[in-house]
Amino acid sequence: MSEFEGRTAIVTGSASGIGAATVALLRERGARVAGLDLHEHDCDLPVVCDVGDSASVDAAVATVAERFGRIDILINNAGIGAVGDVTANSDDEWHRVLNINVVGIARMSRAALPHLLASPGGAIVNTCSIVAPVGVPQRALYAASKGAVAALTLAMAADHVRQGVRVNAVVPGTADTPWVARLLAAADDPAAAAAALRGRQPTGRLVTAAEVAHAIAYLASPLASATTGTLLAVDGGFTGVRLPS
Repeated sequence: MSEFEGRTAIVTGSASGIGAATVALLRERGARVAGLDLHEHDCDLPVVCDVGDSASVDAAVATVAERFGRIDILINNAGIGAVGDVTANSDDEWHRVLNINVVGIARMSRAALPHLLASPGGAIVNTCSIVAPVGVPQRALYAASKGAVAALTLAMAADHVRQGVRVNAVVPGTADTPWVARLLAAADDPAAAAAALRGRQPTGRLVTAAEVAHAIAYLASPLASATTGTLLAVDGGFTGVRLPS
């Protein structure tokens, strides 16, 4: 498949997990991919970037535009986690998580939008989470940030649909990523915690990074030109399926 041939994509949070899987898949399908992350990694153009800092974001987007001459796709995947109920995190931690997970998307989109508007098929895909539409224990701050991502996605889709830029989000369930691995490692009983995560999925397993990447590629693809304002769940049935106990 080569539907991305000649197109340039930016993927944030591209060094591992869902971001790395997305970089690999878009390259396989013909895109030139700039990976923005705090760490160097393998892609067509690795750029060290902190999405929490406007100057870093602006410089990174300018670097990509100068190198490739165009930007057609923006994958806003960078994000950080948080654990606990509403009492568990300080004001500073709330500001830190919202700054990366929500304002970071706004910064990246603001910087990339002039280039996306010039593309024949500009597309933005944001990484949301199943904790936005579903109440999950001990995820108050993280859920608040991802709920904002869902709302921001729909607002951006409305703002830019008539300008030719599509905006969608992928909504992963519990995924087999380095962040989840760290959470499990910190649990009192990692094996039991892992079994509980798998057990709450109707499929009986975690979502893979590759499965989320395929959903992102669909939303970003010019073949999905009629799809905008969509929150696409890749959650093993967690949202919509209820099995008898």
